[in-house]
Amino acid sequence: MATFKLTISDKKGKSITRELKEKDANPLLGLQIGNELDAAIVGQAGKIKITGGSDKSGVPLREDIHGGARKYILLSKGVGLRDAEKGQRFRKLIRGNTITEEAYQINCSLDGELKIDEAAAAPTEEKKETTDKPKKA
Repeated sequence: MATFKLTISDKKGKSITRELKEKDANPLLGLQIGNELDAAIVGQAGKIKITGGSDKSGVPLREDIHGGARKYILLSKGVGLRDAEKGQRFRKLIRGNTITEEAYQINCSLDGELKIDEAAAAPTEEKKETTDKPKKA
């Protein structure tokens, strides 16, 4: 019963978000950060590489921690730690590099250029027009 939000970006800086549920999400279970898979599962051509992600509470996946469990580790730099001065270390909660059912968002990079559907982009523009009503004073 896995549900993932896949954020796919290309080399030019464009990104799209797709939600995968049930049968579409099952091929991602057990994959690790750095693995490549076919981009046909999200309707794109080429290959996508898994670059990271987070779980439902926002705990990031980290490439150098094995497994899919959450662990407290001592960090001085890298994923999961914003700023640390020289010599400073922090104990932070991090999830391992394996995608499990607890993962919520998965970040990926596409080896080619994203093809964004104009039909999918048009309804969002229409919604913006209908919500731009004058406010009462």
